[in-house]
Amino acid sequence: MSRITWRISSLPRSVRRCSLAHVLLLCLLGSTVCAILTREGLGRILRTLQQQDSDFGLAGAKYEPTWDSLDSRPLPAWYDAAKVGIFIHWGVFSVPSFGSEWFWKYWHDGKGKYVEFMERNYRPGFTYADFAPEFTAEFFEPEEWASVFNASGARYVVLTSKHHEGFTLWPSRYSWNWNSLDVGPKRDLVGDLAQAIRTKTPHIHFGLYHSKYEWFNAMYLEDKARGFETQDFVKAKTLPELYELVNTYEPEIVWSDGDWEAPDSYWDSTHFLAWLFNESPVKDNVVVNDRWGKGVVCNHGSYYTCSDRYNPGTLQHHKWENCLTLDKVSWGFRREAPLRDYLTIQELLATLAETISCGGNFLVNIGPTHDGHLPAIMEERLRQLGSWLDVNGQAVYESTPWTHQSDAVTPGVWYTAKGDDVYAFVLRWPEDGAVTLGSVLPTSRTKAYMLGHVEKVKPLQFTKTEKGQLTVMLPLMHQVRGQWAWVLLLSDVMAA
Repeated sequence: MSRITWRISSLPRSVRRCSLAHVLLLCLLGSTVCAILTREGLGRILRTLQQQDSDFGLAGAKYEPTWDSLDSRPLPAWYDAAKVGIFIHWGVFSVPSFGSEWFWKYWHDGKGKYVEFMERNYRPGFTYADFAPEFTAEFFEPEEWASVFNASGARYVVLTSKHHEGFTLWPSRYSWNWNSLDVGPKRDLVGDLAQAIRTKTPHIHFGLYHSKYEWFNAMYLEDKARGFETQDFVKAKTLPELYELVNTYEPEIVWSDGDWEAPDSYWDSTHFLAWLFNESPVKDNVVVNDRWGKGVVCNHGSYYTCSDRYNPGTLQHHKWENCLTLDKVSWGFRREAPLRDYLTIQELLATLAETISCGGNFLVNIGPTHDGHLPAIMEERLRQLGSWLDVNGQAVYESTPWTHQSDAVTPGVWYTAKGDDVYAFVLRWPEDGAVTLGSVLPTSRTKAYMLGHVEKVKPLQFTKTEKGQLTVMLPLMHQVRGQWAWVLLLSDVMAA
């Protein structure tokens, strides 16, 4: 029965349930029937399952393992509509919580402040692996995290399942004694958060970050020394982990990283993505980024990231994402970070407006502490973001870029659209209470409103400039629920 068990486990969940149910029902009829099934009916069952393979698209793949074919796959609509996500960098690097999530690499390479930090605070002979037992996560409450993410207005979450240090936040069979169940938290952090988000906040899509390479993995370093002519590391580590993650946790985003030293042929990226899009349990809804091998970034993927904190400021012709950090210096939590290193809510909202106006998604990163606590300043920023989205979210979610992205006359004004309506993000309240929109021409039917205005059904007054542009008189600030940045809703207008 080992063959049939393996075969069933490799099928999508919907097929697997049906097949197992039929076998179990037959077995309930008695041991004789079961014996017949196992002895004489096995071939027939296998043929049936193979037909189910064909019915579910597993035998004839829709997407070939080539970039031309993979790039032809439409972007699942939920991702573009979501607009706002939360990135979570968490791992053993959260224990020293000094300098950067690249702590191990920088310390190993002899970077001064990292070496000095270790000499000043730790005994001689202390290794990076000695940090792992201190990665305790005793204050990690996944349902509380889900509540905070919900309050932030985020529509998707991406957790670092494994960073470049190689430590997995799930009990991977391919990371013995260097995972969160064997060492440190003694629990499945990925599984706990996935369950909390899906039960408490089912409208939030769950995604996973995964680093392809590991700084000091011997197999990877040997492959690298051979010019990536061998794939021992990929076959024993990278690919098995990716298949394990997708089949176990069914993430709707696979956010790949750590790819840049080797070509995609070394990583076998196109074959994995063909499986992901054709056969995986998330084949219909999953999206992937563009970090699948040297030269792939900003060229292939469901959406492009191009570089960390990528924010081109102009409309892009392919879906893209701006992944940025609340801490301007580090993706992981830093105990030594001063207040000035954190984005203010005004800076955060300005980046949000610019990003979505140019067709991007906005993925803002937080770094929890080693004990599973969300730093107060990061939680505050997320809740501030959510309170702003509560008022102005209709200009963000499911919006599209307009004809113009930023205003031609007034700095700090960005545009989105939804149907025939245009939204103008005003990042600075004008001293005279009037804002001129040089990219907008009013018509005889034009109306202007401000989101969050207590008299929301009452249009705002506006005039035309000599050039025919629109100047809107804003309401008194105390009459508006929103703060930090404001949004005008404009109907029946034309692009200048």
